[in-house]
Amino acid sequence: MATPALPLGELDVIEAVRRDAHLLTGAAGDYDPLLEMVGGARVVLLGEASHGTHEFYRERALITGRLIREKGFTAVAIEGDWPDTNRVSRYIAGRSRDADAEEALSGFRRFPTWMWRNAETLDFVGMLRAHNDALIPDARKVGLFGLDLYSLGASMEAVIDYLDDEDPAAALRARRRYECLQPFAVSSTEYAQAVMLGVSEPCRRRVIEQLVELRRSAGAYLMRDGLTAEDDYFVAEQNAAVVADAEEYYRAMLGDRAASWNLRDRHMADTLDELIAHLERHGETARVVVWGHNSHVGDARATEMSGRGEVNIGQIMRERHHGEVVNVGFSTYRGTVTASHDWGGPAERRRVRPAHPDSYEALLHAADLPGFLLCPLPGSESGAALAEPRLERAIGVIYRPQTERQSHLFAASLTRQFDALVHIDTTRAVEPLERTAGWEYGEPPETYPSAL
Repeated sequence: MATPALPLGELDVIEAVRRDAHLLTGAAGDYDPLLEMVGGARVVLLGEASHGTHEFYRERALITGRLIREKGFTAVAIEGDWPDTNRVSRYIAGRSRDADAEEALSGFRRFPTWMWRNAETLDFVGMLRAHNDALIPDARKVGLFGLDLYSLGASMEAVIDYLDDEDPAAALRARRRYECLQPFAVSSTEYAQAVMLGVSEPCRRRVIEQLVELRRSAGAYLMRDGLTAEDDYFVAEQNAAVVADAEEYYRAMLGDRAASWNLRDRHMADTLDELIAHLERHGETARVVVWGHNSHVGDARATEMSGRGEVNIGQIMRERHHGEVVNVGFSTYRGTVTASHDWGGPAERRRVRPAHPDSYEALLHAADLPGFLLCPLPGSESGAALAEPRLERAIGVIYRPQTERQSHLFAASLTRQFDALVHIDTTRAVEPLERTAGWEYGEPPETYPSAL
């Protein structure tokens, strides 16, 4: 498909992009400019323009591997649930009974399962396990951590399991406190509806009491020496925090959209800071890689989210850790993506339409390069050229191309949103471990049934 003619001003932007572009060729040094820019930063946020694109997972894994090996990063935090991710972390540390990486990933059963149960994550987990296995004894192993708060039922169960081993009487109290949430453990969204209709009383006081008691008892639970005991307590404490924040999130989700969004992103940012503090208790400098959607890791102040009163991890971390955070965005022009038509639906391989003519993606496509890195954006010629606000595409776990302008496009200033950008012009769908017929066969051609 021919690219539409561009206004003369945009031709100058395209030339600036071409001059600054570091081509991605598969060579070992592809991301040298990014690693140089990272320097001593403690947090590197790696985005994605969709939750279902193979190349985004692949390139983030390549960057993360280099940050671990060459920059001493010891933690990867993902937009995933805390207890499910902890199971994988135990596997890569050699502390679980799971036979292989696929079994370790089997905890990810909540929609969308393909987001982490996919072939690309399988390879990444294998790489992390191999790295840890090669470390000298007593070295701090790389861990994998979940930042999200959707695991209400699993996190309640994890808190109780921990206390069953450490303090059976406290476990009994936890069971009693969590009783009011147990009916909603599987379908947490029903909690908001029940509270709104007056069917169920809010459980806020009880879940806060549980979190406070666990924290007050930390000294007793940590009497047995060793890093393992501290890690196990930290995991339990964070699960209790997930329950408390999830209760508030699900109560708010049917009301103000900005309020519920902010609750979730503040929880993820707070979890990230708790993780950094935990890793630094033994005197080391914590360095963490974060995998999340562009809408979470790009600075919200540079997008129309700010006008709606929304914040995100990228903004919060820049505000809290000025000069120690690097935000990397990812984009694509067209291809395929793993996504669903509706929330809770099956994974399907969908066609990604060529980007909107007024979007950043269309402008980057016009540079006529298959894949490249722009780094740094601020202070560069291309960064100055890309600072003017344009449309940007965001595909989550649902893709609705028929309403793409309303569903997937928002205004942003790319250069203020990110410190660097990876653009891969044509991408393909991430490969789920459980393939449905809708994924195997994909969408019919647009010319179906004539195929002309």
